[in-house]
Amino acid sequence: MFIPSAFAQTAAGGDTTSSLMSMAPLVLMFVVLYFVMIRPQMKKQKEHRAMIDALAKGDEVATAGGMLGKVTKLGEGYISVDIANGVEVQLQRSAVIQVLPKGTIK
Repeated sequence: MFIPSAFAQTAAGGDTTSSLMSMAPLVLMFVVLYFVMIRPQMKKQKEHRAMIDALAKGDEVATAGGMLGKVTKLGEGYISVDIANGVEVQLQRSAVIQVLPKGTIK
């Protein structure tokens, strides 16, 4: 019925360094996760947003669906892309995944 004094001290919070050391792997895991996954993803999103904001009329682009075309009209959320002679489609700006070098599309 009696609790030994060593158990009583631990239950009362007598050893705080061991509880901090038990949390260290968890904190280390979150730090590594931030630098390996979260930070590069945020950088990639920032670059993509800058590319989309810099779109101009006449740019040749590749879309998420795999279409290649030339930007003909720009709107706030949408762009018009000429994918063939006389064939123009309207896409969301976020569908553009890459701006191609001039002269790529023949």
